[in-house]
Amino acid sequence: MLLLIAECFFGYRLQDLSAKQEAIKADHSEINSITYGLLSVDQWQDEIAGIINRQVKHFKLTKTQKKELQTEIEEVLYALINKAEAMVDKKPESLIGKIRKLAVKTFVNTDKIKAQVPAMAKTIIAKADNPHQKNKLSDLAMNKLTDFQQARPIDSALRANHKMFNEMYHKYKVGSKTALNLKLDTLLANIRTEMYRYCFLMLACIVFVLGLWWVLRKNVQLHPTLFILSLLFAFILLGVGLSASMIEVDCRISTLDFVLLGEHVVFKDQVLFYETKSILGVVKVLIKQPEFDSIAVGILILSFSVLFPVLKLSSTGVYLLGRKTLAENRIIKFFAFQSGKWSMADVIVIAILMTYIGLNGLLSTQLALLNIRSQDLTLISTNNTALQPGYIVFISFVLYGLILSTILKYIKPYDAH
Repeated sequence: MLLLIAECFFGYRLQDLSAKQEAIKADHSEINSITYGLLSVDQWQDEIAGIINRQVKHFKLTKTQKKELQTEIEEVLYALINKAEAMVDKKPESLIGKIRKLAVKTFVNTDKIKAQVPAMAKTIIAKADNPHQKNKLSDLAMNKLTDFQQARPIDSALRANHKMFNEMYHKYKVGSKTALNLKLDTLLANIRTEMYRYCFLMLACIVFVLGLWWVLRKNVQLHPTLFILSLLFAFILLGVGLSASMIEVDCRISTLDFVLLGEHVVFKDQVLFYETKSILGVVKVLIKQPEFDSIAVGILILSFSVLFPVLKLSSTGVYLLGRKTLAENRIIKFFAFQSGKWSMADVIVIAILMTYIGLNGLLSTQLALLNIRSQDLTLISTNNTALQPGYIVFISFVLYGLILSTILKYIKPYDAH
């Protein structure tokens, strides 16, 4: 009984952690979806704004560029001086104009001004290349970019995206996407460790129960009680195996690095596809589909992988403890001894394993085609598809059920044939 209580606790914790992992993984994949990253207009605007800001602030003229720029500025200054000189040389029509022309001719020497043009051009270039001026220019460029962003109409999809991220930040008590990812990764790592701990503790309880059968194999009077308790362990394994996640499909672009305007733009952990399901989750999805064939498949999986194992375990208990007339009932005997060939629990185990092997190989092959490594572009994709602890628990139920069926044949009080 103590072992049974412990098994219930371990199973409850495993199922609860599995549900938490599904919820956190769903949030993690949502915020890192390629829709909100590589394919997001807002994300691109942020990247470009950062590049513009850094490019302007850290812009530095080379010697060649300074020389060419000085030539251009000198030409502009000479042109301005020549134009001013031409305006002064123009014959004035009024007395004030004649006085102004006389004053300019007397006190202004255009040749001296032209001689100062190269020095003036150097001063202008030095001012433009000053860090303080660069900051002003950067602020001006960023203000123009901000004005453009504000002028762009915000559609309902963008509002929904911002609302979703704000809700995520509030939910996990963080203030940025980086902090949110860090916290979710930490939570998932801790949950995964705990899940496997409780999974192996459940299996240790089962091994201990089977060890008790070996120790008490000669105490015939204890066999019925021990068998009923063993059936309760099987029910726990079945319940956890059906409700906990069994397989997880996670395809993502781990790193996308390319050069834009002379700077590296990096996108990390861009989720292409994520899904995780338990057997009951698969049944629920299939039954909710509008197509009849999907509903039929869901009902078949529910019948042969859930109902049949439950009826088989219940019938073995009734066969062992019930009266002879009840134990000899054809339905009870069928489910206790012959329903194994109709149950698909073992088939589900093999099907999920083969699905994992095939899907994992297919995804790895297809994602490998996306990988690019060049000087200006690096793309690395990853396939994180993996089996979950729920699969281990379900396998344990199948094997444990087979062992219990064998034990029943040795302790049965009536003829099982």
